Amino acid sequence: MSVAARAETQVSLLTFDALDGWAEDDHAAALATFQNTCLDLKDPDWRAVCAYATSKPDPRSFFELLFRPVLVEDGQEALFTGYFEPELDASLRPSARYRYPVYAMPDEAKVITPWYTRRQILEEGKLDGRGLEIAWVDDPVELFFLQIQGSGRLKLPGGRMLRVGYAGTNGQPYKSVGVELIRLGIFEPHEVSATVIKNWVRQNPGAGEEMLMHNPSYVFFREVSEVPADRGPLGAMNRSVTPLRSIAVDPAFVPLGAPVWIEKDGRDPMRRLMIAQDTGSAIKGAQRADVFFGTGDAAGRVAGTLRDPGRMVVLLPIQRAYAMLTEGPS
Repeated sequence: MSVAARAETQVSLLTFDALDGWAEDDHAAALATFQNTCLDLKDPDWRAVCAYATSKPDPRSFFELLFRPVLVEDGQEALFTGYFEPELDASLRPSARYRYPVYAMPDEAKVITPWYTRRQILEEGKLDGRGLEIAWVDDPVELFFLQIQGSGRLKLPGGRMLRVGYAGTNGQPYKSVGVELIRLGIFEPHEVSATVIKNWVRQNPGAGEEMLMHNPSYVFFREVSEVPADRGPLGAMNRSVTPLRSIAVDPAFVPLGAPVWIEKDGRDPMRRLMIAQDTGSAIKGAQRADVFFGTGDAAGRVAGTLRDPGRMVVLLPIQRAYAMLTEGPS
């Protein structure tokens, strides 16, 4: 984090009594999700609490005894959005129906940043003939949103599922199509959702295709065959994320693997202990989180409409929590 960003960040130590709804949550579900990634944490203070987590402690007491709630603010309003794992119809061979490739990451994009833009990749055929196609899908709009989600399941003819996960990007900045539609006066802020954007793009073929090019960022994928179909997709910690218990955060402010208490307001308030197990190119800021809702269309409909205010409080091991009061986020 830059010196300027650190200077603008405020850190406050809270009590568990100050967390709205804390006593009513399912702490056992949160602990099970925490255990899924805690053994990957290497810092000594995290290793100590993770070792205790394996001893089958009382879940609520575990969090209250070994952690302290820390409110980190950077001057930006809190914003909660949602994400999910989409399912797309796909084939391992191109055809008249399956024409839109899901690309693996080219080697040069790993070292050259920024690399070609979305427009250059798609309109100039920068990846043609490279053999980087993992599969082909039948809907370019759904493919665009697969890139935003960062992972998904491809339904192949015959019923087999092929799971793909995030491999990297072209290094270009992420630009929101929803924000651009608002800027152009096409929609009001409260009207924008993933479903609204998809419908508008399909109803306006030429302008819709051009609107997708507004986002120069392009996501590449890899096959994730080691994750069973009944588990969630892999997050940034290379472990399956859990519906309604895993969130994507900005690791500049929130350590990956940390428990995070969220107080999401809006139409369907949520008071819940989540675990920071993922990241996202659009998730930037101390009070910014993306809630994982699960797999498929039903999860997508809920996730796509979420854009709510509130507050998020990270739970840190006691020694680290007090250190942040003087040092700020690392």
